[in-house]
Amino acid sequence: MTPTLPSTRFALAAHCAVSALALAAAIVLTGCASPGAPHTPLAQTTPAAAGLAESGDAAAPAQWWKTLGDPQLDALIDQALQGSPSLAVSRARLEQAVALSQVREAANGPQATLGVDATRQRYTENGLVPAPIAGNTYNSGTVQATLSWSPDFFGQHAAELQAALGQARAAQADAAAAANTLAAQVGRSYVALARLIAQQGVAERALAQREEQLRLTQERVSAGLDSQVELTQAQAAVPDARTQIEALAEQITLARRQLAVLTGQAPDALSALAPQLDHLQNAPVPQALGADLLGRRPDVVAARWRVEAATQGVRSARSEFYPNVNIGAFIGLNALGLDKLFNAGSRQMGVTPALRLPLFDGGRLRAQLGGRQAELDTAIAQYNGAVLDAVKEAGDAMASVQSLTRQQALQDEAAASAERAYRFAQERYRAGLGTYLIVLGAESQVLAQRRLAVDLRARQLDTRLVLMKALGGGWADDTDTLHAAAR
Repeated sequence: MTPTLPSTRFALAAHCAVSALALAAAIVLTGCASPGAPHTPLAQTTPAAAGLAESGDAAAPAQWWKTLGDPQLDALIDQALQGSPSLAVSRARLEQAVALSQVREAANGPQATLGVDATRQRYTENGLVPAPIAGNTYNSGTVQATLSWSPDFFGQHAAELQAALGQARAAQADAAAAANTLAAQVGRSYVALARLIAQQGVAERALAQREEQLRLTQERVSAGLDSQVELTQAQAAVPDARTQIEALAEQITLARRQLAVLTGQAPDALSALAPQLDHLQNAPVPQALGADLLGRRPDVVAARWRVEAATQGVRSARSEFYPNVNIGAFIGLNALGLDKLFNAGSRQMGVTPALRLPLFDGGRLRAQLGGRQAELDTAIAQYNGAVLDAVKEAGDAMASVQSLTRQQALQDEAAASAERAYRFAQERYRAGLGTYLIVLGAESQVLAQRRLAVDLRARQLDTRLVLMKALGGGWADDTDTLHAAAR
C-alpha cells in the first residue's frame, strides 16, 4: 500500500473540513433565528411633492460671490475658505469618515499574519508536562504564518462597506455645505458692514443739519421770533444725533471683528476695512426652481447619502441572522529548543474552518435589526425635512428678491419726491419766500429717504447672497468619485 504524503493528507483534511462545513451550513440554515416581519421604510419626498418643477434655471455660478464685483470681498472669502477653523473641523471629519471606510474595506478581504515568538521557561515538576522536561528550563520558539478569510455569502461585508462609504460621502457633502455656509456668512457680514458705514455717512449729515438748525434757532430766539421751547428742542436734537453716530460706530467695530474671525484672522485685523455699498453689484436672479436643486444642495445630498448608509445598515443587520463562515489556515515551525526550530520535523500546519449560526439569542439580533430600521426611518425623515427646508429657503429668497425689486421702484419715487421738495424749499429760501428752517425740514425728509435707500440696497444684496447659498453655492455633486479616490 502506497503511504500518503503529509502534504496530501493536509489537502484531503482541508477538503473534507470545507465540505463538512458547507454541508453543515446547508443542514442548519433552516434553523436560523427569525428576523421577524418585514419592515416598510418611510416614503421619501419626491421633487414634485416638494413643489419643484421638472426643470428650472435656478443655478448658482461657481464662486458666486464674484458676481458682486468687489475684489476685496473675493479675497476675504478665499481667505476664509482656506483658514477657517470651522472648515478645518469639517475636513477632519471627512478624512475620518474616509479612513473608516478604508478600514472596513480592508477588513472584508483575506487577512494574513506572520508571528515569531521565543520563550524561555522553567516547567514545573508537578504539572501536566512529564519528565525529562518537568523540573528543567528550556527555550522554545514558533514561526507561523496564518491566513483567514470570511466569505461574504449573504452580503454582510458588502453592506457594511457601502454603509461606511455612504457615511464618508455624506461627510464630503457636509464639508461642501459648511464651505457654502461660510462663504455666505462672510458675504452677508461684508454687506452688513457696508450698510453700517453708509448709514454712518447719513447720520453725520443729519448731525450737521441739526447743528445748523440749532444755530438758526438761537438766532431766531435772540431776534424774538422763537421761544425757549423751540431752542430746547433744537438743543436736544444734537446729542441725539451724536448718540446715533456713536451707536453706529460701535456696530461697525463689532462687524469688523466678526468678519475678521470668520476669515480666520485676529479680531482686530480688519479695523480699517470700509466697504462701499454702492460698489457692490446685484447678482442675477433665476425665475424658477427645478428638481435639479436637490442635487446642487450639499446638505440635501448629505442627507440622501445618510439614507443610503442606513439602508445598508439594515441589510447588514438582517444578514446577521444567517450563518457566518470563516476559513483559516496556518503553517509554521514550532520546537522545544531553539536549535531544533528550523528542523524539518518542527513544521506544523492546519486548517481551521468555522461556522457560527444564531439559533437562540434572546431577541438580541431582532432588537438590533429593529434599531437599524428605526435609524433608516430617522434618516429618511431627516432627508424629507432637508428637501422641504431647501425648497422653502430658495423659494423664500426668490420671493424676497422679487418683492425688494418692487419696493425699490416705489422707494425711488418717494426719494425723487423728497429731493424735489428739498430743491423747491431751497429756491423759495433764495427768493426770500421761506425760512431756512423750512429748508432744513425738507432736507430731513431727504435724509430719511436716504436711510431707507441704504437699508433697501443692503437688503437686496443680502437676500441675493441668501439665494445663492440656498441654490447650493455653485456646488457640483462629486461624492460618487469618493470611493475611487479613497482606494
